[in-house]
Amino acid sequence: MPAASSRTTAVSAVVTAALAAGLLTGAATTSASASTTADAPVRIHDIQGSTRISPLAGRQVDGVAGIVTGVRTYGSKGFWFQDPQADADPATSEGIFVYTGSAPTVAVGDAVTVSGTVTEYVPGGLDSGNQSLTQISKPTVTVVSSGSALPAPVRITSRSVPSRYTPEGDPAAGGSINALPLRPSRYALDHYESLEGMNVEVGTSRVVGATDAHAELWVTVKPHENDARRGGTVYGSYTSQNTGRLQIQSLVPLAQQPFPKANVGDVLSGTTEGPLDFSQYGGYTLTARTMGTVVDRELRRETTRKQRDGELAVATYNVENLDPGDPQEKFDALAAAVVDNLASPDILALEEIQDNNGPKDDGTVAADRTVEKFIDAIRAAGGPAYDWRSIDPEDKKDGGEPGGNIRQVFLFNPERVSFTDRAGGDATSATEVVRERGRAALTVSPGRIDPANPAWESSRKPLVGEFAFRGRPVFVVANHFASKGGDESIFSQHQPPTRSSEVQRHAQAETVNTFVKKLLNAQKNADVLVVGDINDFEFSGTTKALTAGNVLYPAIKSLPRSERYSYVYQGNSQVLDQILTSPSIRGFHYDSVHINAEFADQNSDHDPQVIRFRP
Repeated sequence: MPAASSRTTAVSAVVTAALAAGLLTGAATTSASASTTADAPVRIHDIQGSTRISPLAGRQVDGVAGIVTGVRTYGSKGFWFQDPQADADPATSEGIFVYTGSAPTVAVGDAVTVSGTVTEYVPGGLDSGNQSLTQISKPTVTVVSSGSALPAPVRITSRSVPSRYTPEGDPAAGGSINALPLRPSRYALDHYESLEGMNVEVGTSRVVGATDAHAELWVTVKPHENDARRGGTVYGSYTSQNTGRLQIQSLVPLAQQPFPKANVGDVLSGTTEGPLDFSQYGGYTLTARTMGTVVDRELRRETTRKQRDGELAVATYNVENLDPGDPQEKFDALAAAVVDNLASPDILALEEIQDNNGPKDDGTVAADRTVEKFIDAIRAAGGPAYDWRSIDPEDKKDGGEPGGNIRQVFLFNPERVSFTDRAGGDATSATEVVRERGRAALTVSPGRIDPANPAWESSRKPLVGEFAFRGRPVFVVANHFASKGGDESIFSQHQPPTRSSEVQRHAQAETVNTFVKKLLNAQKNADVLVVGDINDFEFSGTTKALTAGNVLYPAIKSLPRSERYSYVYQGNSQVLDQILTSPSIRGFHYDSVHINAEFADQNSDHDPQVIRFRP
């Protein structure tokens, strides 16, 4: 959380921006007082107003009354209080956060009056595009009495949350929804915004995002909304948002009450109650005073079947910044997954293999120690003696964790498949496609695809290798496209949100697509697999660019919709990892092997993908 000084700067900036955009009333200034109107003192619903920006933003308010409903003593310190006498407008919230900057001296149940400045705080900063949180800053707090009954919580249910996610932003305001009147009975984001700061509750709900390292989990109040086969909620398009998702945190310090550990598909049973907050890492968040009980539904890690005689098994797995400094337990767990859960595929494309000293930034780029340590762990787990091929990147040129120099690596079982070595591959040289004896071939294998192309700036360059299985060539392109860093969230103030990162991925996809077309021009029936962490959805523009001209097919689309995911983010089960096939690869069997993304205990944050076919 930001310090008070940076937070004040952000607040001032958003007020200035709101004034400039005409989102505040003309009377609003940082010096004006709004302690009373002609008839009555300012109430919390007057501050919250019926849009996302307070009509009193930047103004001083005095003697605002309410009952304390939650106290936060960590992170962004402060408390929530709520007016027990609601107005008749469902768009105006009756609760608000008071930012104190230090541990609050009030307690839940205190009746208080608060004076201070109404501010709009944007979690994550103005550049994040996030919605703002209306709050009172620099407060003076008077405790009138203690032990008051709390306002009855508003119950968030499948019926109360609309099926439409959000209105479209106002083009005249740059696509922002900030100034639009809230319609809480029509849009889910408006419904949650109308409850910002209020005491809310959810009943027994299914967990759709496992407990993470920051003591958070996700539930859905809509159990049938795009439900995944194993208990999650599938994110299937930009226009079918999952409206029932809600992030859960706890107001109780972890030292006093550990946060419950839950996997996707578990149930948060009973009532979870507390103020509704807004977080940069998940949007609307129920900050629980009282937490339900996790019921373990015994989700198990999946195991794919062994390839049959004549089948080639190819897999892709993001092993999350693996380097020799990681505990042996991580190598052993990842290796056991390769052997037991992935059934020892013939070819395995790995992403996020770091150099020999991991994040230490000393110019090291070789990764032979990392790879050999992993291969040894696989053998110790009962797997094959894999051989491997890769190309070391230039130092600090491929993005990822600073100093780590992540890259893609091919492992292959030499008892089942051979690698066609063609010398000359290095970080800056491009491999090309030629025709030899009526077949497509690479000039360099392993090689990199067009590494000087600006599309790969500060990003991993595709690694392509020529393999042979039972005498038939198979080309595998291992990818790790640019991340989604910099994109606005789905709960952004801009609707639809800006996805700035996809510009680079589109260019990367076009480059790979062009290379695949060269292979197919040289040999129409060439077997080509494009695999890896594509960092984008199966319905995305990136995937459309990869498949342009019908040269590739996203094989995950062969699965039922309820099984199309490799990653869980903010309660959305979604596709980031893919295997795409050339037209000659028919009758394949595809498996997204769910062993990580749905679990609180993870060896990686990605699920590996496997395809089996007969070349």
